[in-house]
Amino acid sequence: MAIRTIQLVVLPMLAALPAPAFAAPDTVFFPSADGSTEIVAYLFKPQTPGPHPAIVMLHGRGGPYSANINKGCALVSRASRSACNASGLSKRHMMWGQYWVEHGYVALLPDSFGPRGKAHGFGRFTHDEPDRADVNEKTVRPLDAEGALSWLRSQRDVVPHRIFLQGWSNGGSTALNVMQRQGAKTSGYRAALALYPGCGPKALLAPDLATTAPVALLIGSDDEEVSPARCQDMAQRSIAAGSKIDVVLYPGATHGFDDPGRSHQSIPGNRSALEDALKRAIAFVERLRD
Repeated sequence: MAIRTIQLVVLPMLAALPAPAFAAPDTVFFPSADGSTEIVAYLFKPQTPGPHPAIVMLHGRGGPYSANINKGCALVSRASRSACNASGLSKRHMMWGQYWVEHGYVALLPDSFGPRGKAHGFGRFTHDEPDRADVNEKTVRPLDAEGALSWLRSQRDVVPHRIFLQGWSNGGSTALNVMQRQGAKTSGYRAALALYPGCGPKALLAPDLATTAPVALLIGSDDEEVSPARCQDMAQRSIAAGSKIDVVLYPGATHGFDDPGRSHQSIPGNRSALEDALKRAIAFVERLRD
């Protein structure tokens, strides 16, 4: 595995294209591995017969819902009504969910915040706010991801040994922590994709990542929220210790470079990074077919 800076051709303005219409995913529920929380999640499924490989998608600190609707949201549960629901997911999550479906994967997006009364998510630079403690990426959210893995393995249309993990920002840090907890176990996630995660001591369980499963880090050189250099340093130490980590650094890409919205895709580095990240993500999981 290696650390690479990708030189990319700037593509035509993606944001100028009309946004595709995606069908809302199914809403499902499963228990977190914390033993007390019922997680609400959104299930994207291929129309073709299964069984299919699957991927669990972990949202960032803003939550899974669109910023246009989530400000007034709190609790999302089986018994409550909320504007934050399957039809109100963010463009990023809808795009990736549909992308995986189009490539023959089941995609599951758990909401770690809504079941704990925090569907509104959190703004930038709020990492130290006390209100985030009971949804943190080190000791809470990994249990939700482990619950998602167990639930998917109980589904007859999912290939149980081909379940992957993907996370963005806070969810990317969560994904790395899940892999740290998993360690050398062969019964966990097959591999993990982490997009622009936080890699400091407040975000990760350990300074080095120790796991036998492959991990890919996709980060932007111009990230304004987390340190790409810190992630590179963590990866270098982890690779030296034997972990299988592939790091891609996108020049000119910012935090949230894969957000398909106009504001993010007006940045040339983000447009190029998004195009490459989509291709790289499917290639990463497809090479693990055995």
